[in-house]
Amino acid sequence: MKKISFAAAVLIAFTFSASAQRQQNSALKMNPISLVVKTGNISYERAVSQNQSIQVGAFYSGFSVEDVKYSGFGITPEFRFYFGGQKEVFNGGYVAPFVRYQNFTLEKTEEKAKADFTTMGGGAIIGWQKTWNSGFIVDVFAGPAYNHLKFDVKENIEEFDVKSAIKGFGLRTGITIGFTF
Repeated sequence: MKKISFAAAVLIAFTFSASAQRQQNSALKMNPISLVVKTGNISYERAVSQNQSIQVGAFYSGFSVEDVKYSGFGITPEFRFYFGGQKEVFNGGYVAPFVRYQNFTLEKTEEKAKADFTTMGGGAIIGWQKTWNSGFIVDVFAGPAYNHLKFDVKENIEEFDVKSAIKGFGLRTGITIGFTF
């Protein structure tokens, strides 16, 4: 019975793998570097033509440093145009305009201070993505971004010193890994 179950599992895996290699209309990716700063970051990319795709990325972050507690989330939709290399979705060079919404909370527990801030912005990235026959995918990107900041102090402090790090022009970079299906 174990041999039959194992054989069935292998057959299903090969069938799914062959089907995934033929279609490859979607990709699910994560940024492993963001885990260093206790942030979960995941992206879903979907082909809309042979050389264009739509991607939606989302993240959640939450950590404490001494008496400062930080938490937040964000979402980043983008439209990708593949122009280099194989000039097809999931393989080659691309450019991607994007918009981004982020919402964060900062708290200083000893001073009982709290502030909320949100950003709305956008920009464009240039990147390179490679997919192997196994379905494994690597995506590397960088580009300029602009954020408009709304800062709301809730309790006991005039201003947290974060505005200059978040407001205005900045750089969006990343490396993601995942799989296509």
